[in-house]
Amino acid sequence: MRLTRIHVDHPLAVGQSLALPEAASQHLIRVLRLGVGDDCVLFNGDGFDYRAVLESASKKSVTVRLAARDRVACESPLRVVLAQALARGEKMDWVLQKATELGVAAIAPIITEHTEVRLDAERGERRMSHWRGVIAAACQQCGRAQLPQLSEPRALADWAVSVPPDALRLALHPGGQLALGDVPAPPSGASLILVVGPEGGLSERDMSQLQRAGFSGLRLGPRVLRTETAGLAALAALQARLGDLG
Repeated sequence: MRLTRIHVDHPLAVGQSLALPEAASQHLIRVLRLGVGDDCVLFNGDGFDYRAVLESASKKSVTVRLAARDRVACESPLRVVLAQALARGEKMDWVLQKATELGVAAIAPIITEHTEVRLDAERGERRMSHWRGVIAAACQQCGRAQLPQLSEPRALADWAVSVPPDALRLALHPGGQLALGDVPAPPSGASLILVVGPEGGLSERDMSQLQRAGFSGLRLGPRVLRTETAGLAALAALQARLGDLG
């Protein structure tokens, strides 16, 4: 029987007693109806699952004791960084959730010429907090014990010049010179960077900036996919060819 996994943003150690946050406590007690003596699993992103036992429980609080820890080995050997142009509404949540399930190592929200979403400092902070929660919940569901790194949204030109020099650099574009079968494995220890444009696609100026930064265009086929579909389709195909889905 698979035990319930709960993400907690807190240092964890075997033998420790820990009061869980209210949201996690209510999920265990009200939704899953666990009680004192029942088992669950905690993780905080350090690469381990921590087996725990409920020591006390009330309507709003749960205390657990951590009994053991187990290393989780489900990270992909293909280190993919998804540079996703900001998308409207729930589309961004969907991309973050599914990209996490597909094993990306990092996610970089980017702002391109056709990006319609604009975030001021206050709204940007709220969205970052929300997106971290989406990623944590996706890890909780799919079994990952390392959370993909999420960077602050940046303009495409500023972000592109910061990419490590040894990375394999690809940008999804219907007119890209590379097909999926042409993509080589990145150098040992290096990342594969995948850029996905917004609802309006990557503009000529965007592509020029990316090409100057060493990116090659990658085409997926004869059909134009939506922003929330294109990156995920490419991730699944690349994982099948070069990662852990083959």
